[in-house]
Amino acid sequence: MISSLINSAFRLMRLFTALCLAVMVILVFGNVVLRYGFNSGIAFSEEMSRWAFVWLIFVGAVGGLKDLSHLGVDSLVSKLSRQGKLICYVLSHVLMLGIVGVFLYGSYVLLMINVNNVTPVSGVSFAWYYSAAIFFSVAAIPILANHLYKALSGRIGDKELIAIKESEDDADLDEILKDLEHVRSPNPSA
Repeated sequence: MISSLINSAFRLMRLFTALCLAVMVILVFGNVVLRYGFNSGIAFSEEMSRWAFVWLIFVGAVGGLKDLSHLGVDSLVSKLSRQGKLICYVLSHVLMLGIVGVFLYGSYVLLMINVNNVTPVSGVSFAWYYSAAIFFSVAAIPILANHLYKALSGRIGDKELIAIKESEDDADLDEILKDLEHVRSPNPSA
């Protein structure tokens, strides 16, 4: 029940990021066409596309954190023993929890400072920009805590200890190499 609820929430977040991207494209492209083609424009286009971009980034970052799909470098960690990898994993998650906590506090302070300040054209409160950072922090803390709990309780595999991807190209290359190995070594049972 809880698992399906969490998956539904992440599906909604993906839908929201797609909606933000669509709003950005429509507003910016529409504004360009109106300015160059008709010598007019959408007054709030820049503000709303900026708002959509900020939310797109922070909501997308939560999804990336959940899926462990953020980019990183594992040159050192991949050469360590399981115990060394586990220590690095735990330390990195403790550091990330601390940083996200500071980020949450700072975002809250900025939200409170800017709650009465509004954007010049649309009149939307600047607090909406900082609320995206608060959303990210509140969502990231339990995700990081869950990863940390799994590591400390021993319920994490060796592959999960290196929780980053070098690049999408490397992942694609690994998949192609696996396919080539499968083609070169024919299956004796077939």
